[in-house]
Amino acid sequence: MNIKITGTGSYIPSNVEKNINFHNHTFLNNDGTSINATNQVIVEKFKAITGIAERRYTKEHLNSSDLGFFAAEKAIEDAKIDPETIDYIIVAHNFGDVKHNTNQSDMLPSLASRIKHSLRIKNPKCVAYDLLFGCPGWVEGVIQAKAFIKSGMAKRCLVIGSETLSRVVDKHDRDSMIFSDGAGATILEETSEEGGILSHETASFTYDEAYYLYFGNSNNQELPKDTRYIKMDGRKIYEFALTNVPKAMKTCLDNSNIDIKDVKKVFIHQANEKMDEAILKRFYRLYRTDIPENIMPMSIQKLGNSSVATIPTLFDLVKNNKLENHSLNKGDVIIFASVGAGMNINAIAYKY
Repeated sequence: MNIKITGTGSYIPSNVEKNINFHNHTFLNNDGTSINATNQVIVEKFKAITGIAERRYTKEHLNSSDLGFFAAEKAIEDAKIDPETIDYIIVAHNFGDVKHNTNQSDMLPSLASRIKHSLRIKNPKCVAYDLLFGCPGWVEGVIQAKAFIKSGMAKRCLVIGSETLSRVVDKHDRDSMIFSDGAGATILEETSEEGGILSHETASFTYDEAYYLYFGNSNNQELPKDTRYIKMDGRKIYEFALTNVPKAMKTCLDNSNIDIKDVKKVFIHQANEKMDEAILKRFYRLYRTDIPENIMPMSIQKLGNSSVATIPTLFDLVKNNKLENHSLNKGDVIIFASVGAGMNINAIAYKY
C-alpha cells in the first residue's frame, strides 16, 4: 500500500500589495522609538534580505475558511473524487477566521467544520478538525493523514493550509511586510501505484525556543495593550532554522533510502529567500555535494509568506506548470520541509 497526493488546489488572492505601498507606513522599533532611516531605505533593505517584492492580501469580505474552501474545491475536482468519500478533513492554520478591520480570532466552530459545511458534505463519518502547528502545519497534516491511512482508519483525506496573516500584523513593525494570505489543499489516498510518501521527520523544540514567535503588543506604545499582533525574533528563528531544518531533511531522506542525487525538487516553506537558500546550502553540504540547478522552486518574491499555505500553494503551481523553469515528472523524488512557531520542524520525502 502506498499513500499519494492525488489532487491539489490553491487559492491565491487577487489583491497585490507591492513594497511601494509600505512607503507611507510609520515603522517603529520594538520599544516604540523612531527608526533612523527613511521608509524607502527600510523597504529596500527588507527586499534585499527576504526577496519579497509583493504579497497577496485577500478581499475584505473573505476569511481564512473561505480561502481554504476555494482551494479544497479545486483539489477535489483535480482528484476527481466524490467529496462524500473523504474520511478526514484536516485544516492547518494559526489564527482562525479574523474578519477585516477586527483583531478577534474566531475558531468556533473550527475552520475544518466550516469548510466541510461549505463543501456540503453530509457524511458524518467525514471527521473535520483543525491543526495548530505553526507554519509547518500543512506538512504535519499530511503526516497525520499518512498515519490515518496506514493504520486503516482512513482511505482518503483532505489536507488544507489556509491563512490570512494580513489581519494579524502590526503595521508599525517592519516584519509586517513579510506576511500574506492564501490557501493550498491536497487530497491524499491509499493507492496501489508506485511512489507516494516515502518517509517523514517531525519535531518540536520548546525548551528554549517556544516563544521565538508569539503574540505581542504593537511597536506603537500609544495603542491599547489588549490589542496584540504576531511578533517574532527574526535572528533567533534564522539561526534555529539553519541549524535544525537541514538535519531534519537529511534524517528524512536517509530514512527513505533515496540517494541525494536522485532528489529533483526541494519545496521549503517560503519564509525568507536568504534563509531558504542557506538551508538548502547546508542540506547539500551534509552530503558533501553541490546544489543542482533549479532544485528549489520559490514563490516568496511575489506571494510573500502565507505560513501554512506556502508549500501546498507552491506545489500546486509547479505541478500545473505555472512556475517558470520548474516542472515535475512521474517518478521524481521531492522533499517538503518547513519550520515555524513552536518551534516546530518537519520534512517529507515523496515520490511523485
